[in-house]
Amino acid sequence: MEDRALLAPGAARSLFREGLVTPTSGWSAGWTQANLLALPRDRAYDFLLFAQRNPRPCPVLDVTEPGEVTASIFDGDLRTDLPAYRVYENGEQVAEVSDVVAYWREDLVCFLIGCSFTFETALLEAGVPVRHLETGTNVPMYRTNRDCRPAGALSGPMVVSMRPVPAHLVATAVRVTSRYPAVHGAPVHIGDPGALGVSDLDRPDFGEPVEVRAGEIPVFWACGVTPQAAVMRSRPPFAIGHAPGHMAITDIRDTAHLVP
Repeated sequence: MEDRALLAPGAARSLFREGLVTPTSGWSAGWTQANLLALPRDRAYDFLLFAQRNPRPCPVLDVTEPGEVTASIFDGDLRTDLPAYRVYENGEQVAEVSDVVAYWREDLVCFLIGCSFTFETALLEAGVPVRHLETGTNVPMYRTNRDCRPAGALSGPMVVSMRPVPAHLVATAVRVTSRYPAVHGAPVHIGDPGALGVSDLDRPDFGEPVEVRAGEIPVFWACGVTPQAAVMRSRPPFAIGHAPGHMAITDIRDTAHLVP
């Protein structure tokens, strides 16, 4: 297989459509990645309001019409072209599958939400290491003790992703990522995990743990798994999300989200 970082979005999506299941960090460098949440139309406004009130963890990049399976930034099939999906009924995960054609409903509205994988190329170019890329694993993600602002029937905790950063490069990581507000932007917390209610970095709620080495500081960014945490707490009758770390690779460049 061609180097995953060099794959165009359509080529990557084709592999996922054929059944490849893998985290997408490091794939299709230079192209925006996105989280997916699909909710029935009668719950869609609640989520739009939830996202508007919680822009750091839920920066909306695109929204479909009910039943649509493509988006303006995603020239593929949202039912098949992500590596893995999670299906929820009444807030409980009932399936993790490589496509959701069998679960699809014509009243579903899809939301594509910014993902911090998008700014990892910029971090690497600035000399900031990204540990889960080094180890070929999924990024660690944690539920926090910070509740999002509720909206309608939706409420839930903010989820964060964590990357260990050498102390002398923390300011660089903040500067680089702050220029990408549409994909979570600057960190929401630096240092003590306990301040977020995270008791053990080796036991993430989603993804896989990574080593925090001597001289490194854990840095936490808001994470687009937050909507699924809201689904789990709020228990809508039905929802579909991406499997954490298994993102939608879109057709919009990273640089489209870069601000001065």
